Amino acid sequence: MPNASTRQRYVALDVLRGMTVAGMILVNNPGTWSEIYPPLRHAEWFGCTPTDLVFPFFLFVVGTAMVFSFSRFLDGTASMKSGYAKLYKRAMLIFLVGLLLNAFPFFPVRPDPEMTFWENLAGYYSRLRIFGVLQRIAMAYALGGTLALWLKTPRRIAWAFAFTLLLHWGLLYFLGGDDPYSRQTNFARMADLFLVGPKHLYQGYGLPFDPEGVLGLFSGAGTVLMGYLAGVCIHRNEQKADAVGVLYTWGLISLGAAMVWSIWLPISKPLWTGSYVLYAGGWTLLMLGFFVYLTDIKGREKWFLPFRALGLNPLFAFVLSGLFAKLFGNIIRWQMADGSSTSPLGWLYNNVFAVVFGNGPGGSLAYALFYVAVFTLMAMGLYKKKIVIKL
Repeated sequence: MPNASTRQRYVALDVLRGMTVAGMILVNNPGTWSEIYPPLRHAEWFGCTPTDLVFPFFLFVVGTAMVFSFSRFLDGTASMKSGYAKLYKRAMLIFLVGLLLNAFPFFPVRPDPEMTFWENLAGYYSRLRIFGVLQRIAMAYALGGTLALWLKTPRRIAWAFAFTLLLHWGLLYFLGGDDPYSRQTNFARMADLFLVGPKHLYQGYGLPFDPEGVLGLFSGAGTVLMGYLAGVCIHRNEQKADAVGVLYTWGLISLGAAMVWSIWLPISKPLWTGSYVLYAGGWTLLMLGFFVYLTDIKGREKWFLPFRALGLNPLFAFVLSGLFAKLFGNIIRWQMADGSSTSPLGWLYNNVFAVVFGNGPGGSLAYALFYVAVFTLMAMGLYKKKIVIKL
């Protein structure tokens, strides 16, 4: 592993991370959930849409960036003990922020008038979702980072990558009953029901099931390790053009392997299956190679400056977008003349975007793009002031 003094900074990592965060904000904040273009929807259970690629793109780049941030621990510049301490401290912070984001505003905004304050508060936290996007990032980052620091060499890490995916598959297949990949009986759901109970899980699938639950930390760590191995490739290749070739080659191999594996193990984001890891990872390798070529070789980084700015403060932008959505989309509300209630963001969509672009997928997308633009401008302001807020 090259030492820290010789490592190259890849603008492509910041750009791809920023585009991913922009995508995460975009798909999470449509003008109306009832009017969304099909590519901006998640697949029902099996399959993969462009929206389903956004989250694994981010986890992959987390792993890629670890190669550069871990180099001083692996080459002896800093102690391994400090490396583990930094890893776990950051993972716990990210998990805590995710949990606090779920809990925000920390008390029931519209309490039941027939119950006391404390009864309302107890009921509020009895339904608090434990897991989420940030929690999955934290768990996968902690496990993937531990394996990378412990195993050190790319060959061992590649074996660990394979092991995490096969372990996840084995647990799903052998402990998931007669239909191991179904919504009802999959082992990921059973494990979460046992660990935290049904009320603390995501309810959006028509039953208690959390797509960011505990079992997915193994295959999620696989995504991180896949990104780490890609980072080793671009870190070790002195000629960036050579790195692009390797990324493209392995990207195509990964996509092919994913399609073959999907014959036995369906591609599924909710279950974060191994075939899904390879499929999403293959596309990430191709995209990373493309941006290395475009920004780091051809020098077109100015074209993507807004995304680079987002990529330097990714989790801060994502968390803030979630807080804004909760605060101005749900918590702050008022009564309309017709007796209905609305929020600042609801009013903005209905009275501006739905009027100008139509109350359909076009207006919904225009609003989502506006929402992304708000946080991109914020990130640009931080970038110009050289402020980086790390979680």
